[in-house]
Amino acid sequence: MSLFVRPASRVCSSLQNSHHYLKRGVSSTMRLIQFKHKSSEEIRLGVEQKEGGNVIDLNAFEPSLPCTMRQFLEKGEAALVTAKRAQELGKNVLERSEVNLLPPVTNPDKIICVGMNYADHCAELNVPTPKEPVIFNKFPSSIVGPYDSIILPKESKEVDWEVEMAFIIGKKGKHIKTAEAMEYVAGFTVALDVSARDWLTKTSNGNQWLLGKSFDTFCPLGPALVTKDSLSDPHNLGIQCRVNGETVQKSKTSLMIFKTEALIAWVSQFVTLYPGDIFLTGTPPGVGLFKTPPTFLKPGDTIECDIDEIGIIRNKVI
Repeated sequence: MSLFVRPASRVCSSLQNSHHYLKRGVSSTMRLIQFKHKSSEEIRLGVEQKEGGNVIDLNAFEPSLPCTMRQFLEKGEAALVTAKRAQELGKNVLERSEVNLLPPVTNPDKIICVGMNYADHCAELNVPTPKEPVIFNKFPSSIVGPYDSIILPKESKEVDWEVEMAFIIGKKGKHIKTAEAMEYVAGFTVALDVSARDWLTKTSNGNQWLLGKSFDTFCPLGPALVTKDSLSDPHNLGIQCRVNGETVQKSKTSLMIFKTEALIAWVSQFVTLYPGDIFLTGTPPGVGLFKTPPTFLKPGDTIECDIDEIGIIRNKVI
């Protein structure tokens, strides 16, 4: 998939330059973000120089780049080559205080969620581990940024937390083989799968999983799309959630029952995956519903979701 309409020689030169940068020992860590200048409403693409650090403005570096992550991913490898070159040159840098981070993806075709995908969570539920992935979804309109507020809906009295590792699809695919699945992953991010338990579990509401998962602001994401080659092993990372400073969930992604490759192979049997599609890979034990007594979110609470090597998102409940 090509990035721009430009002579082949320029594309080849760009690819050669990217290989040159990597050979020189430049860190392969790539933290792609969507952001806005604090003085503007325009969505822009950037690279965090480090977690919480200053931001390279990719659209200032290369004005022909698209301004949204989904469009960037649709351009394929050449877009990533440009981002790597911008990271190497270190130009067009904005102070962190000048920007507001947005979700790394704001308009995906799909948000695909996986239930009961941690062995220790299944033990908490006292249920056997599933033999096949349990799939549901959230509406994309539920997405908010890594530091945005979560709005408690008046329609629910039992709003709960679920920290999850998410991955983002980088190229279109259908009937993807497990052995090739990681080729379709752009990177990983942190997700908070906010859930209205009284809509998920009460038969009087009809067990409305989609509605109970899809209230506005119920899918904080971020802080960045960390490219897959930036992580030591996405399936061996510490994952935890803190509510008002208290650790309520703590586990390892190694306890996921169905790993990234298996999830892609399974879901792509049924639907075509597109660049920007988001998979939420399940939550470990420690959700509020199973505390004694059950505990749910209230106005003023602060939730921190933290995954090693990816980052922390922090959301206040209002």
